[in-house]
Amino acid sequence: MNAGVDIPEGKKLNCFGDIENIEMTVEDWMGRWEKKHISFHKNEVHKLLQKHLDIILNGRKQIRIFFPLCGKSLDMKWLADQGHTVVGVEVSKMAVREFFAEQNLSYTQESVPGMPGAEVFKSSDGQLSLFNCDMFDFSSLIAGKFDGMWDRGSLVAINPSDRQRYAKLMTTLMAKGCRYLLDTLTYDQNKYAGPPFSTPRLAIQDLYGQSCNIQLIESSDALTDRQRLWGLDSFTEEAHLITLKTDMDS
Repeated sequence: MNAGVDIPEGKKLNCFGDIENIEMTVEDWMGRWEKKHISFHKNEVHKLLQKHLDIILNGRKQIRIFFPLCGKSLDMKWLADQGHTVVGVEVSKMAVREFFAEQNLSYTQESVPGMPGAEVFKSSDGQLSLFNCDMFDFSSLIAGKFDGMWDRGSLVAINPSDRQRYAKLMTTLMAKGCRYLLDTLTYDQNKYAGPPFSTPRLAIQDLYGQSCNIQLIESSDALTDRQRLWGLDSFTEEAHLITLKTDMDS
């Protein structure tokens, strides 16, 4: 992890073995995958997505769903198997390749016009397209807009200083009628700085409230021994539905 690293007084190691309260870089995240420090990855379809998929679909079938910072999430294959078209963005090429290998999916790999160094990995059936690039280099010009979004482990991984830029990008990717399901975590940042970063309701309102309606769908106690090791005694997971205000006006 970080054996031999001098830890400043008042600091401690975060869940990745780094000194906490240091902003994560693109290289840091790629390093997580290379070192297999991917405790954020789930080996099952996320329960909140299974429970609230109908809220994203809103009666629609075969919609386009966006996954920011997708990793190798099993959620993507689960949705594609139901006939939806899934588009993800992930900075780690290792994660993208592992996704297709572990799901036993054949794919094509090609460069992305207008994005030097970026590649897109597409499943042979066309249901899954994963863009290997920096999230902030992505835009609706690259892959259009989306009918639904599932944001699990993405906003909470973004450096707080980048949140406004992130929220602006996400709203520009929302098509008319888009249903954006956002999974967030809330805890005392004085006890643990992250990542994952605490994203309380007021922060969500500040990020999305001007252009979007925000509805709290679920709030639950998610404290486990893992978070207790971080020094926390409270850890709350919340699901929010985000929709464009312009959808209400039309």
